[in-house]
Amino acid sequence: MKFEHATRDRLALLPVGVATRHLDQAVLSGSEPPAQVALLRAATVIADPSARWNTTPIRELTEQATTRFAGDRAAADAWLAPRLHATLRLTRSEAADKDLWAYLAMVVAPDYVLWRHLPTSGENSRRTPAVQASRFVGGTSVQAFARLWWAAEMCRDGADYAPVEAACAHQDFLNTALRLDIMDHRPTTLAVLRVVENLAAAGAPRLGDQVNALCKAIGIAGSTLMYEMIGPDELPDDAELLAWIDDADSAPPVPWDRLPDGPDDGSAPTSSVDALTHLFEDINQHLGRLRDRSRTLTSLG
Repeated sequence: MKFEHATRDRLALLPVGVATRHLDQAVLSGSEPPAQVALLRAATVIADPSARWNTTPIRELTEQATTRFAGDRAAADAWLAPRLHATLRLTRSEAADKDLWAYLAMVVAPDYVLWRHLPTSGENSRRTPAVQASRFVGGTSVQAFARLWWAAEMCRDGADYAPVEAACAHQDFLNTALRLDIMDHRPTTLAVLRVVENLAAAGAPRLGDQVNALCKAIGIAGSTLMYEMIGPDELPDDAELLAWIDDADSAPPVPWDRLPDGPDDGSAPTSSVDALTHLFEDINQHLGRLRDRSRTLTSLG
């Protein structure tokens, strides 16, 4: 039900089907902006008057990100993800609505989507670079803003966003690991991330390939191993989460030079993360032995 016309000052719900119809080549290449008037008319206003639906803080974040990371667009993910999550305080049910993210990408900050995801044109390329439509209207693992919010939601350890920053610093983890269904289990996510960080700290060669292979192996093993039994989690404190969401009206803007605080709804048990880290390290060592054997056979051949 539409109570009033949507505006760029407040978040609203834009039907993905409508958004998709306005994603022509001109918009995807950045040569023309999305048709704002038509999109606003099609959007449904969110009746909740809470300040958490204000778009000004989000605009400030995206503008700051483009300034800070002008020379390294991918690095903006690690900075923006925890701050977007702490600014846009949502339940998981609310964050699962693609129409919300479509509005954010098409109406509030289409310039950021283009800045972050527009490919650079090669010198010999005859095709005009264009952003993939999924960056505007895709699923939670690819949509420009949803992917960051959900990365923060899945990787935070209660109020601590440090794991989020680490996760988003590794694009292979962000683009591969977080697509696995097993990552809904917090100790599993934090354990995989710990293994990836150890590999990076050790200067592992071809880190991206190793991360992808590790994630594939852990996903396959997860079909027979019960990670929830090996490293049990505790239920999050929903009351604390809802209180944190309600505090949006009085919360100050998120800090730019230090990590914000997330909802204090409980941390993953350390013993569970440790147990799963040990398991995943063993899996990674097994993969390493297989790689070494393959290289040996190749050299002998």
